Amino acid sequence: MENLTYITGNYGKYVSVKEKFDKEGINIDYFKCDLNEPDVNNIEIISKEKARQAFEILKTPVFVADSGFYIEDYPGNPGYPGAFVKRSGISSNIRELLETMKQVQNRNCYFLDCLTFFDGQEYFQFFGVSKGTLAHEVRGEQNKRAKSNLWLVFIPLNCTKTLAQMTDEERCNRPDGHTSATDAFIDWYKKRMVKDVHNEKTKKLTKEEAFHN
Repeated sequence: MENLTYITGNYGKYVSVKEKFDKEGINIDYFKCDLNEPDVNNIEIISKEKARQAFEILKTPVFVADSGFYIEDYPGNPGYPGAFVKRSGISSNIRELLETMKQVQNRNCYFLDCLTFFDGQEYFQFFGVSKGTLAHEVRGEQNKRAKSNLWLVFIPLNCTKTLAQMTDEERCNRPDGHTSATDAFIDWYKKRMVKDVHNEKTKKLTKEEAFHN
């Protein structure tokens, strides 16, 4: 079975993702690395390019996960910052973001996650969406599972707490209809593992049959 390595410079992301893989009995390796991002506001293109770079470094099957944050009525630039959430500085300047959005009534926003797996031959991409609204003030405390400081101001749909205010159980079971790129990847990867094991057994049987013929 192939080794599977998750590449990210964000340890909080790794902790969150590893827990999910552990529950499914799938081991993943962790490699801390900040990869170069192409200057394009497209989460799919960015994630694919980072997966390519990651494979070039390790020469083993890898996956990377990227998140975009889209604010519906961001002043003068609807949908901003999108895939530029990190480079824009918004996630590290939460209070500045709140000041910018102070007079905006429509506070709808969403996270779009893209996970890209690359085995050296093919790319496979998986997506997840979490819709909600932007709080008017910082609420909650940061924790090791936080993927972004935006957890402090993001209130999922049909919820009253920010992600940072929620317990682990509340986050997992929140009624916002969110989807998970990681969960979608794990479901796909489990099927890939079963297929690989089946193919390996078939190869061994074929060799044994050939030997005795």
